[in-house]
Amino acid sequence: MSDSPDDMLPEYDLDYSRARSNRFAGRVRVSVTLRDDVLAYLEARSQATGQPIGDMVNDMLEKDIELSEILR
Repeated sequence: MSDSPDDMLPEYDLDYSRARSNRFAGRVRVSVTLRDDVLAYLEARSQATGQPIGDMVNDMLEKDIELSEILR
């Protein structure tokens, strides 16, 4: 057996029970053009709450979807 870095080790730990989930799984990056007044509102609210604009937009869209489903 050679000592090159490509050699297999005698044993590998394949127990992934303590592995962290991928926080990016299930997310898709989408570009959206916002009107100036909407962006200004989101920026002001983001500054006031400390919440990122992307999170605020997702929360607002989720609530809008819930309302749409209720009113259906």
